[in-house]
Amino acid sequence: MKKYLSIIFATLALAGSSCKKDYLELSTNPNQPVTTTPNLALTGALKITADIINNVGQGTTTSYVNYACWMGYLSWSTTYQPNVALESYQITSASYDYWTPLYLNVANYNALKTSSTNPYFQAIADIMIAFDFQAIVDNYNNAPYTDALKGTALLNPKYDKGSAIYDAILTRVDGAITAIQAAQKSAIPPATPGTADIMYKGDMTKWLKFANTLKLRIALRQSNVASKTAALKAAVAATQSIGYIDATIPGTVNPGYLNSDAVSGQQSPLWRNYGTTQNGGAQTNKNQYQANSYGATALTANSDVRGFAVYTTTSTGTIISTAFGVTQPPSVTPSKVGTGLLKSPTMDAVIMSGSEALFLQAEGIKSGYITSGSAATLYNAGVNASYADLGLTTAQAATYLTANPYPTAGTDAQQEQAIITEKWKALAIYGAFEAFNEFRRTGYPNDIPLSVLPGANAPNQVTRIPYPSVEFQTNAGNAAAEGNISVFTSKIFWAK
Repeated sequence: MKKYLSIIFATLALAGSSCKKDYLELSTNPNQPVTTTPNLALTGALKITADIINNVGQGTTTSYVNYACWMGYLSWSTTYQPNVALESYQITSASYDYWTPLYLNVANYNALKTSSTNPYFQAIADIMIAFDFQAIVDNYNNAPYTDALKGTALLNPKYDKGSAIYDAILTRVDGAITAIQAAQKSAIPPATPGTADIMYKGDMTKWLKFANTLKLRIALRQSNVASKTAALKAAVAATQSIGYIDATIPGTVNPGYLNSDAVSGQQSPLWRNYGTTQNGGAQTNKNQYQANSYGATALTANSDVRGFAVYTTTSTGTIISTAFGVTQPPSVTPSKVGTGLLKSPTMDAVIMSGSEALFLQAEGIKSGYITSGSAATLYNAGVNASYADLGLTTAQAATYLTANPYPTAGTDAQQEQAIITEKWKALAIYGAFEAFNEFRRTGYPNDIPLSVLPGANAPNQVTRIPYPSVEFQTNAGNAAAEGNISVFTSKIFWAK
């Protein structure tokens, strides 16, 4: 079946036309149609989603590694000249472009939806379109949504408010849930995507749980918007019986990763970012980033041992780290991303981990969005999943939980701090963007230090990034109408 990638809008007209073709990439320019099948379209789109989340992109402007630095996981390597722009928060429209890869990914999922009559393919496309648009809003706040997929018929799409986009994607997820349930009950159910679905192998019950978990994340992200709380709690309760993903069915993908440098690299994306090449050479970010002292301390304090899996260690089991912004190299080779995260070049890539999902459920119960279950039980399960993901033992997790139990008798603020801080630990390093989102929503962890680079002088942590240069080049009127964006005071609508 022929499938033509829809033109999102003129913002993307200049994007990617000279980029090197990537492994399983559908297109780097939505103005250039490609021919493929729904099966390949689904595989390729899910693979690219995992690339975006796991810090792989077309160069430094599409890597989430800046969030890993700002959230205390990584520091710029002291063997390089200081990265003044990163370490002193000199952020401009040319600094980071997550807009282009996310909208391209939306275009791929939208093309999948319009090219197939199979309700399962269409529902998965809608779920992942919602997933991408949440990331667009979480990066940029207001953005084109209702006009975003009209192609050449509308070259200057208007911006929708971030809050309105959140409302729309929640409705989109609900529609996908309903469509899957209806298809499952039909007299002749449609064929599942099977192995083309590199996340759940066509198991639509698992997709229902993933969609419901995404729905919970969309609802909880808006916990600071009091006017929406009642409606959001009702929306979550309406599908609570579907259940959620957990450590047994995480949202991970694997299209058949190989330890090969061909086609811009076919290794799992986190490995392709922080691991080694097929011949053992260091990948770019393995050289350019090292362990952050905040992360190394937080992940080894109070009976925690996760830091020794998140980071490499010396022969004596020590993590060598530096504060973000330090320019003097330590006397011993600094630690890098460790084997707990970098298991192999062919390992699964995370889209949403079981531990993240369990902490979402713990907060959902704590805050009254989920009306049954125990927040403490889900908190414990989230910690256990985090330890297991890093290759650590249940005994080690049990020791940590004995020293750091869920504050059942504590205040709501203490319980929230415990859940979000544990989520921050579980998201190291692959989930830096999601950790950044939760930090801006809740303020936790509340002790992440700012850069110590001389002259940085940031008043507070970054609150958002500006729209990318490509948007001002091709949709200038609508982008400019959003006003001046301050990286220290402009906030996403849901931020604290």
